[in-house]
Amino acid sequence: MTMKPVAAEPSSPEVRTLAERVFQQLQDAIVRGELAPGSKITEPGLSRTYGISRGPLREAMRRLEAHRLIERVPHVGARVVKLSIKELLELFDVREALESMAARLAAQHMNAEEIAGLREVLAVHERQSDLKRGEAYYQREGDLDFHYRIVQGSHNKMLMGMLCDDLYYLVRLYRTQFSASGTRPQRAFVEHHRIVDAIEAGDAELAELLMRRHVSASRDNVVDRYAAVLEEEAEATP
Repeated sequence: MTMKPVAAEPSSPEVRTLAERVFQQLQDAIVRGELAPGSKITEPGLSRTYGISRGPLREAMRRLEAHRLIERVPHVGARVVKLSIKELLELFDVREALESMAARLAAQHMNAEEIAGLREVLAVHERQSDLKRGEAYYQREGDLDFHYRIVQGSHNKMLMGMLCDDLYYLVRLYRTQFSASGTRPQRAFVEHHRIVDAIEAGDAELAELLMRRHVSASRDNVVDRYAAVLEEEAEATP
């Protein structure tokens, strides 16, 4: 969608609204791979593509950089982030530690209404045609919606900030581009149910263990698929 340029001061509400819109557009483009990992991006190019003036664009790019979806490289400029496998493993190691903590706290603090909300999320997922066909479970926000709710159910604001306001931006990028297929989507769905069962039972130790195993399995899937893509790219290089 093309937006008309708006001449406004960087601090004005109009600019902030436009900056939010272009941030969402650019974030989606990065997550879907339309802006490829490692690709160079420029303000003039993005301004032409999205029809937005420099003020809102710069604010949107600052947000993308803060969420580590783009990076500034000396003598190169801004480019879409591209994690190495080592960096990807580090990302999931941190996620495993924090989300297992969130699951433990959720088992201690989530109320009946919040748990019912988790069940409803899973009921919606169960109706997804791509999940039924075993094609994917990570290409939508649904899987992360489940994890968001558990993090929120931890009632720990610092944990919410670290995961929901920071880490999940990069997680979404790699989970979407290297989503699960085969038997993994159905297994992940079953794992979600077991985690909710443990939270509902108030079994903090079990909820923590199940979440740790779940994120570890997700990490293995993403890293395996990422390695396969890198291998294909290497074979295609003359």
